[in-house]
Amino acid sequence: MLKLFTFLRTTTFLMMLCVSLATTTISLGLWAISLTTQVTTMAAGALTTAVANRRAIAAAIARTRTRMLIKRKKAVAKAVVRTKAKARLRRGMVAVPLAGLVAAAAFEHNDYKKWKENNPEGDLKDYGCVVGTVSAEVIDDVLQELPQKIRPSRNLVLSRLPDCAAKIDEPIGK
Repeated sequence: MLKLFTFLRTTTFLMMLCVSLATTTISLGLWAISLTTQVTTMAAGALTTAVANRRAIAAAIARTRTRMLIKRKKAVAKAVVRTKAKARLRRGMVAVPLAGLVAAAAFEHNDYKKWKENNPEGDLKDYGCVVGTVSAEVIDDVLQELPQKIRPSRNLVLSRLPDCAAKIDEPIGK
């Protein structure tokens, strides 16, 4: 009888152990499924948020670029208008005989001083070469703006410019 009782006790213990392990396995499986569902939901939410943020960032960048382009165009237009106004004032001042000579000399002296700041080793002859080279590059544009009756020939103007191989480091009058 003792053997029967030991057999029943061992069998009961093993059955309780199997039931306990099966219950634990099932509950862990359900817990894993629950966690997988939560992770999937959180990942989908994070992805949705990331896409929305990316679109918002792209829209903000596009707006910023547009604003910068508009500011740049306005700045360029303003610079062009200012340059044209300065040129008009210079032409007007130079048109007056005696005051025009003084004004032209003052403008040229200021341009030379600015050029000299960027080219400290240069002298007046080097400055003349730079001015002559730049003038030769734009002579056709300037001559086309003059009326045909008073327009000198291109060769006549170019023959009066200095003949030198100037190295242009900085634009004149910047």
